[in-house]
Amino acid sequence: MEYKDKVAVVTGGAHGIGKCIAGELRKRGARVAVIDIREGEHFVGDISRKEVLESFAGDVIARYGRVDYIINNAMPLMKGLYDCTWDEFGYALAVGVAAPFYLVKLLAPHLAAGASIVNISSSRDRMSEPLTESYTAAKGGIAALTHALATTLRGKARVNSISPGWIDTDFAEHTGPDAAQHPAGRVGNPMDIAHMVLFLCSDKAGFITGENICIDGGMTHQMIYHGDHGWNYNG
Repeated sequence: MEYKDKVAVVTGGAHGIGKCIAGELRKRGARVAVIDIREGEHFVGDISRKEVLESFAGDVIARYGRVDYIINNAMPLMKGLYDCTWDEFGYALAVGVAAPFYLVKLLAPHLAAGASIVNISSSRDRMSEPLTESYTAAKGGIAALTHALATTLRGKARVNSISPGWIDTDFAEHTGPDAAQHPAGRVGNPMDIAHMVLFLCSDKAGFITGENICIDGGMTHQMIYHGDHGWNYNG
């Protein structure tokens, strides 16, 4: 009953990890307000636009009067150094960093006692593949924004972030090298992230704030050298 009648806001909540998070909260009795750029029965809008965030926040407060959980999940654009334009890079940062900041700012006066904010970062906040600069910068930004908000909102809300690794949003089961390369022995799925969101929103996490929790099956802790354990660098 811990989540019953709690009010949760989920950005990017119409597909993938966000949809799973919203669904798990609803199953437990929470009232969930979703915003997504995709069409549907939720609030439809582009969170890179200030006026959209203001309209959405106003709608949430008009409907529910308060907010218990904010889940900043919407995914920024992923483009690289050679093909990402100035405007595209700015858009990625707007979706990935500015929008979470502004949504929390708008909703801060209406946070309920014991409120929890969970930002979805990425394991790319600490490691990269080539040509992912816009996404990686946005995810690094929201990870840093997390501990800044945690200190500002002390006594009012706990603020944490989650850094997913490889999450198959279609719940496909991977075998062979894709799975075996993970110390956990498998690729992740959205429930792996939703379970942590539920925990961070619960009273069980009452002494956790300002933290970034990486959920990647152990990949970021795996040292890789050419010739070891079947790994080969081919340039």
